[in-house]
Amino acid sequence: MTAPPIEDGAVLVSQGRITAVGRWSDPGLGGTEPAVDLGDVVLLPGLVNAHCHLDYTHLAGRLRPPRTFPDWIKSILAAKGEWTFSDFAASWLAGASQLVEGGTTTVANIESVPELLADCRSATPLRVHSFLEMTGVRSGRSPAGLLHETCRTIAGLDSGPGGFGLSPHAPYSTTPVLLRLTAELAAVEGWRSTTHVAESEAEFEMFMYRRGPMYDWLEPQRPMEDCGLGSPVQHLERCGLLGPRHLAVHVNYLWHGDAARLARARAHVVHCPKSHSYFGHRRFPRAELEEAGVGLCIGTDSLASTLSHRGVVPRLSVLAELREMMALDATLDPAMALCYATVHGARALGLEGQIGELSPGAHADFFAIPFRGGVSEAAHAVVAHEGPVPVVIIGGRPIHLPQAAECAA
Repeated sequence: MTAPPIEDGAVLVSQGRITAVGRWSDPGLGGTEPAVDLGDVVLLPGLVNAHCHLDYTHLAGRLRPPRTFPDWIKSILAAKGEWTFSDFAASWLAGASQLVEGGTTTVANIESVPELLADCRSATPLRVHSFLEMTGVRSGRSPAGLLHETCRTIAGLDSGPGGFGLSPHAPYSTTPVLLRLTAELAAVEGWRSTTHVAESEAEFEMFMYRRGPMYDWLEPQRPMEDCGLGSPVQHLERCGLLGPRHLAVHVNYLWHGDAARLARARAHVVHCPKSHSYFGHRRFPRAELEEAGVGLCIGTDSLASTLSHRGVVPRLSVLAELREMMALDATLDPAMALCYATVHGARALGLEGQIGELSPGAHADFFAIPFRGGVSEAAHAVVAHEGPVPVVIIGGRPIHLPQAAECAA
C-alpha cells in the first residue's frame, strides 16, 4: 500500500513485527528458516475496518429499510430491548469472527454494552479499538456523569492489542455540552473520538432548518436550541470536536463549505457503503471530500442496516463494502479502494506505519487470497474475492493458514 507491488515477494517477521520486505531472492530473505510458502497468492496488509457495531451482528437482515431514518432508530431500539447480555456477547463475537475470516485485522468498534468488553476483547485475535458510546438524551444523564463513567470503564480494562476512544453517538442524540466535554477530555488524554454525523436527510433538516421527521420526533425529548444554526458538520465544529483525532462517520449530506471544514480540521471521514445503499441516501460525496483534501476510510457499520438476498444472511466484510462502493462509483480504482481500507484507516486511528501496510516496523498483520495473474490485476482480484480468505496472520500469529503451506524446520 505504500510502495509498488513485489512479485515473488517475501516478508520477514520477528516477535510479531515485520523486519524486512522484498523479493524472495533478496539477501536476507531467501532461505530464511523457518519459512512458510503460501504458493500463488496476493499477500496484503490486514484490512482496517474504521467503523463497526459488532454487537448488532445477529440483527443481520432483520430490519426492513424504513420510510424515515427515525423509524429505523425506533426499530433497532425495540430489537435491542429484547436482548440479554448473552445475546449481545454472542452477536459481538460472531461479528469479530466474520471480520477475521474476511481479512480484517483491526476494527474501530462502537461499544454500546461496555459490560461485555473485558471478556469479548480477550476472546478475539482482532486488534479492537473500542469507542465507548455515549448518548444521554433518552436517559437524561448529565454529560459530566456520562464521561466520568466512561473513564472508569476504560481505566478498568486491559488495552490488549487495541485501544480506546470516545463515541458521542450523534449530534441529534447528544447535547452540545457532551460534545464539548468529549473534545476537551480527548485532547487531555490523547484519545480519539468518533461520531455519526450528517448520516441522514432527516438529521440534516433538523439542524439546518428545525424541521423534518427527526426534529418532530425529538422535540419533546431534548432541547432544540442547537438546531437552525447550520449543518451537522458545522455543529461539530462549533462544539470543538472536529480535529485530526476525530473520525466523522457517514457524512452523506454536506452544506456549502462542509468539506473544507473537515479538511481544515484534518478530520477523517468513514464511509460505510452497504449501509449507505440500504437507506437509499443520495450519492456519497467522495469527489467533493477528496478534492478538499479530506482523508477517507471504510467501515462496515452494522448488519442491522443490511438485507438478506435470496435467503443468504449478510456477513461483515470490508471487501464486500469495497465492492459495493465500486459498483456505485465507476471512477473508483480498486487500488485506491484498498488504500481506504488499509493505510487510510491506519492513519485515522493514529497507527500509520504500524498497521495497514507491509513495511519494516509494522505489526505482522496480513492476509492472502489465491491469485495467478499479473501484478496489474492483483488489486482487482483482491476486491473481487468473496467468502473467507485462506490466510490471516495477526501479530505474526497464524489465525488461518492453508494446510498446503509447509513450515521448514
